[in-house]
Amino acid sequence: MLLLIVATFVFTLPVKAQCETKNDAFKSGELVMYDLFFNWKFIWTKAGFASLSTNATTYHGKPSYRMNMLAIGSKKADFFFKMRDTVTCVIGDELQPYYFKKAAEEGKRYTIDEARFSYHDGVCYVKQKRTHRDGKVTTSDYNDSRCIYDMLSILAQARSYDPADYKVGQRIKFPMTTGRKVEEQTLIYRGKKSFTAENDTTYRCLVFSLVEYKKGSEKEVITFYVTDDKNHLPVRLDLYLNFGSAKAFLRSVSGNRHPLTSIIPN
Repeated sequence: MLLLIVATFVFTLPVKAQCETKNDAFKSGELVMYDLFFNWKFIWTKAGFASLSTNATTYHGKPSYRMNMLAIGSKKADFFFKMRDTVTCVIGDELQPYYFKKAAEEGKRYTIDEARFSYHDGVCYVKQKRTHRDGKVTTSDYNDSRCIYDMLSILAQARSYDPADYKVGQRIKFPMTTGRKVEEQTLIYRGKKSFTAENDTTYRCLVFSLVEYKKGSEKEVITFYVTDDKNHLPVRLDLYLNFGSAKAFLRSVSGNRHPLTSIIPN
């Protein structure tokens, strides 16, 4: 499921491979619930739910956070496209990636992707493994002087960045593991927009797009809206999938670290 060209100003994520960033956005116990909507033949229909939870844990004796994202399509939606995704990452208390796993049943495909991160002499190393439905396993290793992220650890990092100096069209580049390989990714800052969620609350948001490049052309993969406050809480995701389009809209949030000052009074 789940994860952007006009600007000449390029903002890159910190090149320090240790990846440490101060967490200013979330705390243990945060739980965010979303409603999923799929589009078939120009008709939008409610087709499941998603959740994003963050809890304190330890990893090899080190204080850490465990983030879990679930995306489950309804049985009604299974007729068109079956989706059962479970994504987990473990990050340090300074948000450095330690472990990533994605178990994905999407249509007829079922795979389990894993990535394990380590850091030595200013270099980030990642060991990746993909397990297929038939038991076939493929592995690969990769290293980079920059920090390598996964789809959840980059979200955790991005939530703690100060967007005050972002310019519309600004690019944010970073390497990301998929569990099968490491790919260069680009975020583009789209500016600010207001969004009214499923709970009838309107939020002032920062809008970003994740794009990929194939055969010289740019393809938008995900556009996401995060609250324009200290939480930088994802409240809307627009996903462009192989079978069509999907959207995730915020339904509820609990355990947020800061007041939601981005709420626009009705």
